Amino acid sequence: MSDDLSRDTLAEAQAARLRKVWATPRGWRYWSAVNNTEVGIWYIVTSFGFFLFAGVLALIVRAQLAVPQNDLVSPEFYNQAFTLHGTMMMFLFAVPIFEAVAILLLPQMLAARDLPFPRLSAFGFWCFLIGGTFVAGSIFFDAAPASGWFMYPPLATNKDLAGIGADIWLLGLSFIEVASIAAAVELIVGVLKCRPPGMRIHLMPLYCWYVLIVAGMILFAFPPLIAGDILFELQRMFDWPFFDPDRGGDPVLWQHLFWIFGHPEVYIIFLPSIALMAMIVPTFSQVPITGYGWIVLAAVGTGFLSFGLWAHHMYTTGLPALSLGFFSAASEAVAIPTGVQIFVFIATMATGRVIFSVPMLFAAGALAVFVFGGLTGVMVALAPFDWQAHDTHFVVAHLHYTLIGGMLLPLIAGLYYFFPFATKRMLSARLGTWAFWLIFTGFNITFLPMHFTGLRGMPRRVFTYPAGHGWDWLNLISTFGAYIMAIGVLVVVVDVVRALRHGPPAPRNPWNAGTLEWTAETTDEAWGVRSVPQISSRYPLWDQPGVLDEMDRGRGYLPDAAAGKRETLITGVLDATPEQVQRLPANSFRPLAAAIFIGTCFIAATFEWWWLAAAGGIIGIGVILGWLWTGTARPPEAATMDAGRGLTLPLYASGPRSVGWWAMCITMVGDATAFISLIFGYFFYWTIHAEFPPPQATGPGLAWPAIAAATGLAAWAAVLAARHANRTGRVAMARLALMAGAGLAIASIAAGAAAILTTGLDPVVHVYDATVWVLVIWTALHLAAGVLMQLYCLARSLAGHMTPVHDIDIQNVTLYWHFAAGTLAITMAVIGLFPLASG
Repeated sequence: MSDDLSRDTLAEAQAARLRKVWATPRGWRYWSAVNNTEVGIWYIVTSFGFFLFAGVLALIVRAQLAVPQNDLVSPEFYNQAFTLHGTMMMFLFAVPIFEAVAILLLPQMLAARDLPFPRLSAFGFWCFLIGGTFVAGSIFFDAAPASGWFMYPPLATNKDLAGIGADIWLLGLSFIEVASIAAAVELIVGVLKCRPPGMRIHLMPLYCWYVLIVAGMILFAFPPLIAGDILFELQRMFDWPFFDPDRGGDPVLWQHLFWIFGHPEVYIIFLPSIALMAMIVPTFSQVPITGYGWIVLAAVGTGFLSFGLWAHHMYTTGLPALSLGFFSAASEAVAIPTGVQIFVFIATMATGRVIFSVPMLFAAGALAVFVFGGLTGVMVALAPFDWQAHDTHFVVAHLHYTLIGGMLLPLIAGLYYFFPFATKRMLSARLGTWAFWLIFTGFNITFLPMHFTGLRGMPRRVFTYPAGHGWDWLNLISTFGAYIMAIGVLVVVVDVVRALRHGPPAPRNPWNAGTLEWTAETTDEAWGVRSVPQISSRYPLWDQPGVLDEMDRGRGYLPDAAAGKRETLITGVLDATPEQVQRLPANSFRPLAAAIFIGTCFIAATFEWWWLAAAGGIIGIGVILGWLWTGTARPPEAATMDAGRGLTLPLYASGPRSVGWWAMCITMVGDATAFISLIFGYFFYWTIHAEFPPPQATGPGLAWPAIAAATGLAAWAAVLAARHANRTGRVAMARLALMAGAGLAIASIAAGAAAILTTGLDPVVHVYDATVWVLVIWTALHLAAGVLMQLYCLARSLAGHMTPVHDIDIQNVTLYWHFAAGTLAITMAVIGLFPLASG
């Protein structure tokens, strides 16, 4: 008994220390906190707020279409409403809610104190909030985008027709995409490097696999849209002719870049919801998931194939028959791994004893709706049928069956399932059942008739329609169903608000689940687990008796907070072997300040306030450098610390063992994807023109590109030399190499500028000239960032923060320069050699 008493006393003392370390002072906590639990909750609340606003816009659209020749709203407002509805649902709800839920769940699911870059998560949230408010609020000033959520040129590139709404769409969403990529980096590194010891990669919860796959897809899907946004905004603001056929451009290029993002985004939306079902179905079947390996392979296959069918949306643009056949086959093939995931859930339910709670009810409804949407997807994947149904309400119905069944219903299931985890309170089973049947019934009443209006020829995106076409009563039924569905959503909102104020307290593991997130305590703690367990099962709470008690009593890793620092465990990528104890940064206003100033840059550029935009960007970069300076890379007071269970781990790591190295590598993958998209644009123009470059184009020649390449690659070599000199203790030589590298990089930028300024290339005259300008500017900006990083390393070295032992700064900067050097070499080869090769 005395032993039990001493353990309880130790656990309470440990908890008191952790509370002190992770506590946030009142008064400014919501503006400075960077804990992923709090950030995740804010993210979720904000995303649902945008969802409800977009839903109101949808109800206005449906009310306008309820009867023929309706004049409830003006055509201009209608165009803004349906454009903003689609934009917000796709960019401000569907993707952000995945990242928000993952940021909330992953630390506890991995038994980690936090994810490795909490300030990055906070920065992403503030970017999302500022950018989303800017885009959504535009409708109150009659300035919302009105050209459809896909913003096709030439309608959207015409300033007289599209107005400032197109600029708000392009720059506002580009800012939000920064938040999405930031969250993707955090989630990938978190899954790879923050798993508890023993949780090998084949023992991860399925939710972690889906997060890893979807975050990786974001790195390859979002950058092409960012590249397209750059070209689009350059045409709108400076009249560079990327989509103007009269000057060599082509509006179809925008469709390629948009749908290279747009179709994988459907699966970026769908897969996280399947991840929620992968947690819910085994819990309420009370058996492990059937076919773990199959569902992982199917998820990977779905993500891979989703990038091979973007032209699924472009069958009517005049693609060659061979291309139509390829993309049609790919569109059909993606049904195979998708079907495998559905059958795995059915098999799991068949092998267990299903408990039809509210989460399981929504999950079952999601399966039914999504399967129906998948069947119509197979129909529109066939080019002859798509030619008939394209741009009709049939496609609207298919899209919503896929997204509501594949995303919204599983998400509400996840809300009811994880609400006790996030709030320590229970939602109402009765209200949840009412909400399900209202949403399920209202949804089908809304969108099932749209298949028939589409087959009867009703086009999408029309303000009104004449009577007598057989659309009247079908549209009235759809509008009636939309309001039934809205009532169901309102019931969910009422249930959530009621539960937050008066809901019954939730027990620690109310569903008897088997994964680690349910080890969270029912008290209001923000620091995660008291100690990190050793894991040997996919369902530790089912298969490892006593694991919860060991965690609570401090028998795992990191059992206390003796150093008074925020500490989390870093493990190996494949086998989760403990490698480091990472010190996480304290709360800070810097992520908020950085988001405000970077947001100012984007928003001011929308109104062409160039000086304000430049000032915001410069200050924002300065704030980010400040937060890096005070981050986790400072040399610790000791080389190692006791991590518990007799294990001593280093407090500092660099290179591939560090989370910073992985974050830089992953970020550069996304950056390289955007660059490849620009190169794709260059060669796209080559394929559509008989002569590209045009005969009258002078081209940059060979001399200046060669000089730019030589000096830039020399700067890369200088960085390599600096890393080697620093590692071998020759600190003064490393500093000289860094200064030399910065000078060489500046010389490379100057040579690149000469390549376009001294050869008569005018970006307004022809798309060839404009494309060369874009490639050179893109490369110059990356070299300039490289110069800033070299000077940062120099400053860190002079301040004593970068030493031969503590060299994470130069390691990460060298990794960046690998990518920058590749970008430089490819750009100069394309602009300097390709005109000769094509001639």
